[in-house]
Amino acid sequence: MIQDVITETEDKMKKAMEALRRELQNIRTGRAVPGLIEKLPIEVYGTTTPLNQLGSVTAPEARLLVVQPWDKNTMGAIEKSIQKSDLNLTTNNDGKVIRIPIPALTEQRRKELVKVVKSKVEDAKVTVRNIRRDHLNDLKEYLQEKLISEDEDKRAHEKIQALTDKYIQESDQIGHHKENEILEV
Repeated sequence: MIQDVITETEDKMKKAMEALRRELQNIRTGRAVPGLIEKLPIEVYGTTTPLNQLGSVTAPEARLLVVQPWDKNTMGAIEKSIQKSDLNLTTNNDGKVIRIPIPALTEQRRKELVKVVKSKVEDAKVTVRNIRRDHLNDLKEYLQEKLISEDEDKRAHEKIQALTDKYIQESDQIGHHKENEILEV
């Protein structure tokens, strides 16, 4: 029972870190990364579809993304969605592929992006702390119902706190890595 709570706590915290990585992947650095636009929603055939389901996205050069749609009829919709996104990207369409040059980031924009990264990292930490709180409440209920002893409760609290510390530290590391990537010229 206690092990189930601890296992569930760790699983949820791991998922929070995966979500943080996915969110940070979409934050632009000075380098072309396919993840920047892969999940961009494209309005085609009356539905909204992520870009990576409509074509392949590659980064053949450090400052260039290339989108090769599987259906040439979707090129206009893909181009329009990329230009309407808040990424400030321009597109070049040659009829076969869409080339997206990635401009260098200004110092001011880099600082803004670092603030966004810090905000996302803080959100992940709050999520981890909320997971801890929820599972500690579960343990408290077990203790009140006399399903576990006080010693077991104390040990479980320590394990959950250790997991919390571990994942908060991991979120800091993920954030610092992304900040360094953004500030790298």
